[in-house]
Amino acid sequence: MGSTQNIDMSSQEVEIKVVDTPEAEENKEEKKKTRKVKTHSKKYMAVKSKVDKTKTHDLPVAIEMVKKLSYSSFDGTITAEIVLKEAGASAEVTLPHQSGKAKKIAIVDEKVLKDIEAGKIDFDILISSPEYMPKLAKFARVLGPKGLMPNPKSGTLTPNPERAVKELGAGKMLIKTERKHPLIHISIGKVSLEDKKLIENMNAVIKAFQTKIVRVSISASMSPSVKVNWETV
Repeated sequence: MGSTQNIDMSSQEVEIKVVDTPEAEENKEEKKKTRKVKTHSKKYMAVKSKVDKTKTHDLPVAIEMVKKLSYSSFDGTITAEIVLKEAGASAEVTLPHQSGKAKKIAIVDEKVLKDIEAGKIDFDILISSPEYMPKLAKFARVLGPKGLMPNPKSGTLTPNPERAVKELGAGKMLIKTERKHPLIHISIGKVSLEDKKLIENMNAVIKAFQTKIVRVSISASMSPSVKVNWETV
């Protein structure tokens, strides 16, 4: 007679693999697509219907349109979106008129260094002479992510900090494309700013990149965009 063996299954590890059916995979994809769909408010859709996306407009007309289309309860910001021929383009631009709240500028000295060390950063732009850069280096992790670390490309690292304050205070800035895309976003002023001043600010930006521009549009904080005929500037 053969012997009988008792097998203890409690010590066996059983792997159960659940395989989704094609129908389940389809449902997943549909859910992903549904989550990606953006919805706009009724107000946005109402003003959007007033814009013909196939048309471009001369700058004065475009600014007038955006002001009328803006439906925010606050003083919105008018932003230019500029598509260039290639990524990596940059230019120094001085806006003739302040495009919003005046920025607070600080020049590095011993007091400013102590303030930074204490975690007190109450400036929008930090300017330094080369001699202070070794002392600023230890704050790179704090200033860098905020875009406050002085560097020569932005005009904030210079042997003449006082002159830089005047230039940057007058609206001078370094404008550059996004890192991987030939796209620029820049504020040209508040909706309440006079049309003439908005036009002059926009002209300064367009002229800085004129030979590299593919497409220009402007919009307010709460408005659809309007295409601009930049070639007439």
